Order: sequence, then structure tokens, then C-alpha cells
Amino acid sequence: MRVYLLVLLTAAAVTFLSTPVVRRLALATGAMTAVRDRDVHTTPIPRLGGLAMLAGLAVALLVGSQVPFLGGAFDQSRVVWAILAGAVIVCLLGVADDIWELDWMTKLVGQVLAAGFMAWNGVQLITFPVFGLTIGSSRLSLFATILVVIVAINAVNFVDGLDGLAAGLIAIGGGAFFLYSYLLTRTASPGDFSNVATAVIAALVGACIGFLPHNFHPARIFMGDSGAYLLGLTVAAAAIVVTGQIDPANVTTSQVLPAYVPILLPVAVLLLPLLDMTLAVVRRLRAGKSPFHPDRMHLHHRLLDLGHSQRRATLILYLWTAVVSFSAVALVTFSPGQVAVGAGVAAVVAAVITWTQLPGLRSSTAPSTREHTR
Repeated sequence: MRVYLLVLLTAAAVTFLSTPVVRRLALATGAMTAVRDRDVHTTPIPRLGGLAMLAGLAVALLVGSQVPFLGGAFDQSRVVWAILAGAVIVCLLGVADDIWELDWMTKLVGQVLAAGFMAWNGVQLITFPVFGLTIGSSRLSLFATILVVIVAINAVNFVDGLDGLAAGLIAIGGGAFFLYSYLLTRTASPGDFSNVATAVIAALVGACIGFLPHNFHPARIFMGDSGAYLLGLTVAAAAIVVTGQIDPANVTTSQVLPAYVPILLPVAVLLLPLLDMTLAVVRRLRAGKSPFHPDRMHLHHRLLDLGHSQRRATLILYLWTAVVSFSAVALVTFSPGQVAVGAGVAAVVAAVITWTQLPGLRSSTAPSTREHTR
């Protein structure tokens, strides 16, 4: 655990220290989030924050590869470097979009290339850890992998609409993911706790934590598409790697529900982004508009319309992410009945908080800032 914490803290420190440098770069290159009719912020805000998170992720993984505890796992698998390379590709794609506003087709092609590169180098969705299901076709496996990665990327991009929202959601959900992956590794190999996916998700959580002090309301910098793409791809890649760690042949009847956790947990981590994206696409298509047509009907907009301040709305969405993701992890340790009761109580508490005010918080009178709506 100490080595994983070292990876996490390294990512957090590098991201935190490099973010001011990236902010100056954004100002110099004109990578600014302009003020538009649908936006709430009143002054242009620099973006490109994804570059700082990429630096934190890369340095943390490089440090981890030099530690004997993780060095063997890294040497035996090229997966971690494939994930890092994919992260670099999508982050640079996002940088280009942050500066020059690329069209949707160019962005989609770039996302496909990044996901395809990872799949070509071993990050592929091949098996499901229940009922012995295996994707028999290499082409179908490649397609499924690319589809999962692209959905995750755009889900994070859609929800990235309030100061600190996307980074906080991934930090919380990723923390649950890290806990599950670590417990799975301890169970699967009691004599060796080193694991590539656990290290990757630890580095990603650290990068989010290091970025949040600069990004939480009132934000001094936005992560931009460079950051949203990076977070979505890395979470999806770690989920794909973890899904392949369970042998379907060894899953007993009593383990069927817990065995679904590798599939349920990534969905739980990205539940709010996925829900927001699905509702937005359906809403826009029903209105005869493009799925990418921006509007002010996202989940965070609805919370703001209820009267919540931006900070309060962000914290409420943090709370719901914690309820869903940690409930999924709890299936590994507790019975489904116990988890259902605990999750139900937590959901009721979250619902009450959502419809009232968080204790001790008041609406800020300072000008609200928010990232541009997808």
C-alpha cells in the first residue's frame, strides 16, 4: 500500500506544482474559455489543465517503475506504457482543441486512434468475469475496446461543467476503484500485491487531487478537453485491465454478484457522467438537434436552477458519486442484502441533502465561474 500511496502523492505533487506553469502557457497561447450566452462565468478562464495532470500521471508512473515492488509488474507488461501513450495522444488532441477548437469529426478520429493504439498494445476487452463469457473475435474485441474508451472520454467531457466537478468525481470514484483493485490483487496473489491497473488508477487519483486546489470554485484554470479526454481514457483503460484479472472459470454461484464488480465499478465511477451524456443526447435528438449541440439542461444546471450555489452543487454530485461507487465496492466484502440496506440509507441521506442545503454552506456572493458546456 505504501508504494501505491507514493505513486498517488507523486502524481498529486507534480500536478499541483506544474499547474501554475500550464496556466501561464494557456495565457500565452490564447487557450482561454470564452464567455458565451450559455455560460455563467464572467471572465475568460485559462484551460489546458490536462497537461499538468498528464505530467503528474507520467512522472508518478515513471517513479513507480523504478520501485522494486512495482518494477517487476511494469517490466512484465507493456500495458502501463500503452495506457500512458494513449493518454499522451488524447491529451495532445485535447490541447489542440483547447487552442484551435477542432471539429467533432477530427476529435472523434483522434479518440479512435488513441483507443486503437492501446488495444493494439494489449489493453483489450477480451473476457467478462461472469458465466465464462469471452469475446471470441479479435475484431469484435478491438471494436468493444474502442467503443468503451470513446464513451468514457465523452462522458467525462459532458459532465465537465462546474469548477472542480470532473476532477472531483474521478478522484472519488477512482478512490473506490483503487480500493477494489488493491483488494482484488491481495486476494488473487497473496504473495505479490504489485499490479499495473492499481498503480495507474492511484496515479490518476493523485493527478486529480493535485489539480483540484487550482480548479475548485473559484477556478483559476480549467482542465479543458485535454484533461477530460485524459481522465476518461485512463479510467476506461484501468477498468479494461481489471476486468481481465478475474478467471471466469473460478467464479462460483455465491460469487456471481461480486464478480460483476469489475463491470459495475467503472459504470459506477462514471455513472453521473454517463447519465448526463445519455440524457443530453436523447434530449437533443428529440429536439432535432445534433447530439453535440450545447444547452443548459445538464445535471449541474438543474442543481443550480434549484437554487444551489456552484460549490454546493459540486459537493452534492461528489456525494452521489461516493454513494454509488463505494456501494459497488462494498459488494466484495458484504452480502448483497447488507449493501442494499447501506446504499439505500446513503441514497436517502444524499437525496435529502440534494433538496435542502448542505450544513454550514452558504451561496457565494462572488462571481460564478464554470467551464464551458458540452
